[in-house]
Amino acid sequence: MVTIKPHKLRRDDGLMKGPLLSFLLGAAGALAILIPFLIIDKGMFIYIGDYNSQQIPFYTYVQQFIRTGGTWSWATDLGSSVINSYSFYNIGSPFLWLTVLFPTSWVPFLMVPLFMLKFGGIAAAANLFLGRYAKTRNMAVIASLLYAFCGFNVYNIFFNHMLDPVVIFPLMLWALDGYMYQRKRGWFAIFVGLALLNSYFFFIGNAVFLLLYFGVKLAMREYSIDLKNLGLLVLEALLGVGIGMVLALPAFYNLMGNPRTSDFASGFGLVMYSNVQQYFAILSSVFLPPDPPYLPNLFTEGAIKWTSMSAFLPIVSVAGVIAYWRGRKKSPMKIVLGITLFMALVPILNSSFYAFNASYYARWYYMPVLIMCFMTMQTLEDESFDLVFGAKVTLGLTAVFAVFGLLPNEKDGQRVLGVAQYNSKLWLTILTAMLGIAIFYVLVRYYRHKVRFAPLLLSAVMGFSVFYSVAHISLGKFPQWDNDSNYMKEMYYGTKQLTLPNDQFYRIDAYNTYDNIGLWMDKSCLQTFNSVVTPSIMEFYPMVGVKRDVSSKPERRFYALRGLLSVKYTVMPTAKQEDFEAAMGEAEYQGNKGWVFYKEEGSFVVYENQNFLPLGFTYQNYVDLDNLRMAPESERSLLLVRAMGLTAEQAEQYGYLFSGGAYGNLLEETPQDGSPTNRFDYPAVNYEAYVQDIEARRTNASYDVQADASGFTSHIVLDKENLVFYAVPYDAGFSATVNGEPAEVLKVSGGLMAVQAPAGDNEIIFTYQTPGFQFGASVTMLSVSLLCLYLVLCLRSKQKAGKKAMAEGEPTPALPLPGDGEPSENAKQHLLLLEEKRRRAAERAERRRQQAEEEAARLALQEEQAEEETPASDAPPQNNNPEEE
Repeated sequence: MVTIKPHKLRRDDGLMKGPLLSFLLGAAGALAILIPFLIIDKGMFIYIGDYNSQQIPFYTYVQQFIRTGGTWSWATDLGSSVINSYSFYNIGSPFLWLTVLFPTSWVPFLMVPLFMLKFGGIAAAANLFLGRYAKTRNMAVIASLLYAFCGFNVYNIFFNHMLDPVVIFPLMLWALDGYMYQRKRGWFAIFVGLALLNSYFFFIGNAVFLLLYFGVKLAMREYSIDLKNLGLLVLEALLGVGIGMVLALPAFYNLMGNPRTSDFASGFGLVMYSNVQQYFAILSSVFLPPDPPYLPNLFTEGAIKWTSMSAFLPIVSVAGVIAYWRGRKKSPMKIVLGITLFMALVPILNSSFYAFNASYYARWYYMPVLIMCFMTMQTLEDESFDLVFGAKVTLGLTAVFAVFGLLPNEKDGQRVLGVAQYNSKLWLTILTAMLGIAIFYVLVRYYRHKVRFAPLLLSAVMGFSVFYSVAHISLGKFPQWDNDSNYMKEMYYGTKQLTLPNDQFYRIDAYNTYDNIGLWMDKSCLQTFNSVVTPSIMEFYPMVGVKRDVSSKPERRFYALRGLLSVKYTVMPTAKQEDFEAAMGEAEYQGNKGWVFYKEEGSFVVYENQNFLPLGFTYQNYVDLDNLRMAPESERSLLLVRAMGLTAEQAEQYGYLFSGGAYGNLLEETPQDGSPTNRFDYPAVNYEAYVQDIEARRTNASYDVQADASGFTSHIVLDKENLVFYAVPYDAGFSATVNGEPAEVLKVSGGLMAVQAPAGDNEIIFTYQTPGFQFGASVTMLSVSLLCLYLVLCLRSKQKAGKKAMAEGEPTPALPLPGDGEPSENAKQHLLLLEEKRRRAAERAERRRQQAEEEAARLALQEEQAEEETPASDAPPQNNNPEEE
């Protein structure tokens, strides 16, 4: 137990002592939460779902990619820009860049140390913001730990990268307050830039909240600013945005083509949620600890899973918020929190924190949670707030949720009590929340006026945070224990033991393996779990009947895709070999007939595709894409093996290159009702025809293909001029040369690429440069340079003003009140702290002046006495001791 001695209005406890203590306690708490699982998992923390599928492999892969360099990631789906695919996740994270100091093989084992740094960083950053308003270090530390171990952050251990913006956000508020109260220059620009570099997604929400925070404080006259300083604040914001352009600008270009970003709500969906449970889930997220991300228990209808919906504070819950709300009549923080609660309940306003997308998320709740921690800290420091009342009300409101555990219900034909999926889990959650607030009530009721209150409350916060966090992780982890028990064996060790040929480019497929095995093997893989990939992938897959939202997982029945997309091997765990072979005999998976056993090595069995097509080949036929879309989805990939998909304009321009011409016929039929209808007619497609088409494509296919992190090179011999098709996602960043001459890159077959090449032996080189990256990097460098110049000018201006004041004997000007009228209570407290510090500095200066005057008077007196004792003679005194001469 760490003891924090209470003290009054002391702001000179030593440099960063409060934030440093918060950091150490936050890091220690994270270690205490995760170390049981670290022991169980033998050194590598393994959780569930997205954490295993994305967080561990993303950190490992991107760290390796940074160390080796490049622009194009083949291991990300069919291929994607590494900047565009991972700027949402972690490529701009300062925590990821710390791992570059270590070998790549260490990264999976560094996840727990990174969690410690993140939770410690959250606590330290919160302390820095809250400490400005705190009367004592005690409660600033405790409030910062409430923020660090709030339900939002514990929930988002699952989404590891979502903790990074929680570290940065309090620093942005601290910098904004510092600018407005003390005219501290530059910090706001720095943290705005860091936030944008870290994640453009969360930056949007930060910007919305900062505007709200600034506007409310300005309207309440807690902030006061003239046009000059407002202009400089806007300049700092723009410089910060400019600093982040190196990653934000390429991401902007990429997202414009992503269908997930163009899905907006409409109609009633703008003002109300479609399911009433959504409202109850939002309110319960304040009172109850969060459920595991994939296991909502009480409210399951609506958008609940994966949404990060939690605003729970350990021990205190909303007791401090209720007490603050009751005891403080006028406060900007009340207005900010009230507005954010209203925004959470209105879909269109909720979505403003993530660019008005129709998909529901609560991934901005960490911002109002910080305001809740502020209110709690204020009530803990000021005994005029009735925290006993707040605790009683909170306890009662939490107990109300017990009603849902007593409602009569029917499950599996039996009458039961409770409407939750698992009633025992609901009672555990409710009792855990009530236990926390009961402990808080006892501490406030019996120890608030005692010296031991702060250390007891700190111990309670830390102990309860560890308890409920371990319970939360356990409830999510252990139901998936059997599924994830081989994760380290297969993904970390097994992928290293498995060796596949490296002679030329090919893709792999995965059968019943863990997600993103391609990242572990550094191979392009059909089975990929990444929400942000090249937009043309999102266009291509739905056209051929494959669902593509957050992942690419073409089913085995789409066997033609394996040949079309240059898949040469299928990798599976040894335990799944019999399942794979059994599927070969099923009619639905008849394409598995083309797979033969290749090798067994380590944890995996590998099968080779007899219908493999090299990357780069030609067609004799083309098919109009409008006609192709008339065919059944299940047959479109088969047709694309037979003919290249072209738009009508492309067919008109390049149709002469195809000796077989347009494939199939567009027939017009007149039904009995006389209305015309179109039907695309073509010979039947089946597995046997597919094998023949594969052989036909091989007659003019690349004989050598080499790929690297900057593109790929293909060598191909053509018997006549033609378009060469490449099953690589179309991206505007690709440029191509054919035999050294620039060539136009065409978007064909619904999102893939082709170039025109002459007859003979051709060398075709594709080079990738991320669109917007060079310009964004230039903007970033310019913004950093301008920020440095701005800081130098601000420093010189400050020094010049100080010298002028000293020369004229003027006192240091007082800080401006936050408003021309009566300041708010928060502003008063803040200014009192600053005034106290200034008063003590003035007292020290006065004491030094008096000491100097007294010393001068003493020296003057000594001189006068010496003059009186000296003989009145012009001659120097004679020495009467001749021996000394």
